[in-house]
Amino acid sequence: MFDIDSKIPRITFRNLSQALLASGLVAGCGTAQAQAPYPDRPVRLVVPYGPGGNADLQSRIIAQELGEALAQSFVVDNRAGATGIIGADIVAKATPDGYTLLFIASPHAINPSLVAKLPFDPVKDFAAISLVGSTPLIISVTPALPVKTIKELVALAKTKPGQLNYGSARGGPGHLAGALFNGVTGVSIVYVPYKITAQVLTDLMGNQIQVAYPSATSVLPHLKAGRLRGLAITGQQRSALAPELITAAEAGLPGYDASIWSGMIAPARTPRPIIERLHATLVTILKAPAVRKRFISLGADPMTSTSAEFGAFVAAEIKKWGKVIKDSGIRTD
Repeated sequence: MFDIDSKIPRITFRNLSQALLASGLVAGCGTAQAQAPYPDRPVRLVVPYGPGGNADLQSRIIAQELGEALAQSFVVDNRAGATGIIGADIVAKATPDGYTLLFIASPHAINPSLVAKLPFDPVKDFAAISLVGSTPLIISVTPALPVKTIKELVALAKTKPGQLNYGSARGGPGHLAGALFNGVTGVSIVYVPYKITAQVLTDLMGNQIQVAYPSATSVLPHLKAGRLRGLAITGQQRSALAPELITAAEAGLPGYDASIWSGMIAPARTPRPIIERLHATLVTILKAPAVRKRFISLGADPMTSTSAEFGAFVAAEIKKWGKVIKDSGIRTD
């Protein structure tokens, strides 16, 4: 770049431009400007959930690490409301230049089956970047229930159809995990809705309900104290936070997966080089031992995927939960 010294009046801007063009320097500067590396200004990372939640905490780790890796600020912008729909709509309609991104979680794939009409297409209006993490739930029972394995729970539930209950917030991960469990095993454990998630564990310990599907971080203290009994992890792999707990697949339910996943996406038509740069940086970040340790402390297993794999995964999740919601008649109104 060149600074034009205003103290030399005899050299006009026009004459200087002509001289630079003749030497090819202007063209060179123009090319350099056009190829300025991404990002060259702060990036907005919209989190469509409230501050302090698991997805929000994960996003803040990622934003900090991306900022350090790419030498630019990544600013978390919480836009909570309508189980993630408000924030997602903002990003769906944003300029696809890589400077407005979205940190999503499982509700992004559940909303299409619970909301009459979304203001965006959850697949077509976004460009997938990468899966970021997976937070398993733990299939938990009251110690008063005479079962210690998934097989024993299924056997007992089949001898007492409609007599066992499970609780969770309506339309939440625990609700859907229980509905999927019923569908996969053929049992009829009755759903009991809760407005306050903490009350679920209180009632489970008091035998007001017999089964629940809480997050690992919320239930592990009670499992270790013997106040509750954990039967299995709902994810495809054991959790680093509780490696002693087997997966549902290991317990005899292959294909059962009700984890709370998270990931990053951008508006559709975001340039491919930007998607690839973000993806490559995320992969490096999530391999770092310090980052993995921070994720595990939140109960999340850091994970990555190619952008194509993540896009296909989101579409498959929409289809899977759509069927569960339809078959079980789940409604949130």
